[in-house]
Amino acid sequence: MRLLLLFASAMLAIFSTSQIVAAERLYIYTESFPPYNMSTNGRAFEHSADKIDGMCTERAKAILDLSGYDYRIKLRNWDYGYNRALNKAYHGIYCTTLTEEREPLFKWVGPIAQNTWTIFAPPGSTFKMNKLEDAKDKSIGGYRNDAKGKYLLERGYNLSALESDDLNPKRLQLGQIDLWVAERLSGPYVASQQDVEGVVPVFSFKDVDMYLAMSPETPNEVIEGLNKALEAIKKNGTYDAIGTKYGL
Repeated sequence: MRLLLLFASAMLAIFSTSQIVAAERLYIYTESFPPYNMSTNGRAFEHSADKIDGMCTERAKAILDLSGYDYRIKLRNWDYGYNRALNKAYHGIYCTTLTEEREPLFKWVGPIAQNTWTIFAPPGSTFKMNKLEDAKDKSIGGYRNDAKGKYLLERGYNLSALESDDLNPKRLQLGQIDLWVAERLSGPYVASQQDVEGVVPVFSFKDVDMYLAMSPETPNEVIEGLNKALEAIKKNGTYDAIGTKYGL
């Protein structure tokens, strides 16, 4: 009986420890969004952090490494990762824009990067824009759960949204959409990955900060630890060095 009790106690200790370890593991998602996040193999999906690169990824890894938490990073389509981060404790997604609508939905680490929302026209286009309203009668390519697209939808623009942004440059080139909303820096990268060169930036309309957004069920002490690690990599020069590497 004593041996049985000792065995039960040992198993309970192992089980408790595994629960703690599992609870402290962070599951982080990102999308193909060069040069901020991207596969080192040029693929749309990756399941290992060492196969995922980019400026936001390098900064996120630096933060996570310094924090001491065990973590996994996966590259999937945006909608999938966004919903995982929204609904599962200890899950997060980067780089995502902090908007008024999103702010209460997540807990936030950052900002870890900046970008500029931009309207692109097809290669060779002579279309001009002086204000955002100049695109009011145009079909604009975007993707689901993206802040830029939601911004346009809320203002009555004709957004044609896909599951992922990858196909929008080709749609733009083929005339299936009139314009495409993307980031000023990442738009040409995304287009070139789809063998579309020369997309024309015709109007930039909003500068935004991007963050690591964590599930609201993630404990506050985890968020505090990650934000402290972010401040530490800013102070030691790592943050700026990564930005310089990518020309930012």
